[in-house]
Amino acid sequence: MLGALLSGIFLSACGYLYPAYECFKAVEKNAPNKEALIFWCRYWILLALLTVCERLLGVFVSWLPLYDEAKLIFVIYLWHPKTKGAVYIYNTFLRPVLMKHEKEIDRKLMEVWCRGKDFAVQNAQKFAYQGQAKFFEILQFVTAQAAAAQAAKPQAASASVEKEK
Repeated sequence: MLGALLSGIFLSACGYLYPAYECFKAVEKNAPNKEALIFWCRYWILLALLTVCERLLGVFVSWLPLYDEAKLIFVIYLWHPKTKGAVYIYNTFLRPVLMKHEKEIDRKLMEVWCRGKDFAVQNAQKFAYQGQAKFFEILQFVTAQAAAAQAAKPQAASASVEKEK
């Protein structure tokens, strides 16, 4: 109903800018309120999860009528002072699942981290080897061109001397 552009503007303002500012205020107070910090951490965790799910399932749900408007209402529900939906959803749904599977998640993350590190090291070594090979190839080309130019100078000089005779 609102249109994608208008919904996007409202979602940016209500889902990101306002919560980010409130989070800033909670962090930068002289005596930060622990409860406020925990609330905003929960909000950002849920928003990140929503964003990831939307990226994965967006093709299937984005065509639903009033999807953008429902998402906007949900995001406001998460942070609104009267509902504080982030506390309810986090404590009721997300926390129990994460607590139950925390060790498995940590193990998988460590596996992915190690594989990624091994992949990066392996490819960095290949890149360095290929870069070194290309560097020496270019160096040989440049020295060959310089040698050819040097060899051509005496011949050109002797040819101009013979033309003068």
